[in-house]
Amino acid sequence: MTTEEYDASVAEWVATAKHPRFNKLYSECVYQPMLEVLAYLRANGFKTFIVSGGGQDFMRVWAEEVYGIPPQQVVGTNSKTVFEIRDGKAVLVKTLDNLFIDDKGGKPVGIHRFIGRRPVMSFGNSDGDKAMLEYATVGNPLPSFGLIVHHTDAVREYAYDANPKSSGRLVDALADAPKRGWVVVDMAKEWNTVFKK
Repeated sequence: MTTEEYDASVAEWVATAKHPRFNKLYSECVYQPMLEVLAYLRANGFKTFIVSGGGQDFMRVWAEEVYGIPPQQVVGTNSKTVFEIRDGKAVLVKTLDNLFIDDKGGKPVGIHRFIGRRPVMSFGNSDGDKAMLEYATVGNPLPSFGLIVHHTDAVREYAYDANPKSSGRLVDALADAPKRGWVVVDMAKEWNTVFKK
């Protein structure tokens, strides 16, 4: 599949796929506080990135649509892409070769490889984000900030940490938060609004 074909299929999914529990588009199930933080950071001169364990090509389409983050500011799990001429047109074709997993210790590696700068802020919600939070805050020569969103709201979203049904586990990063100085946000207690307004 070419990257253009893949992007088109993701764009169609974003425009039509509905969350089975909330019965609304996935693009409407983004976190309002996350949108507010991104807007605040941009308004104050910060360049914002998404660093995800999800597929980079998927996340590039998703992040631009729902967060306003351009594709070149998205780092994710990725594999080798090859150049071909098909029907007289230059295309890039996705492969499964040389898979790079952008999760856990892979996140700081991906940040270095694709961004080339150490972050001064990092936000996460699972143990897959722990190394990225550490990279941003432990031994950083610049002032830095780390934040963990703790999913505790079973009514408006989901409540999980040790035994998640579908998303990342949050145990080790949560335990390390006090000694690392990371802010832990309790979704049920601290978010007035969960999903995009």
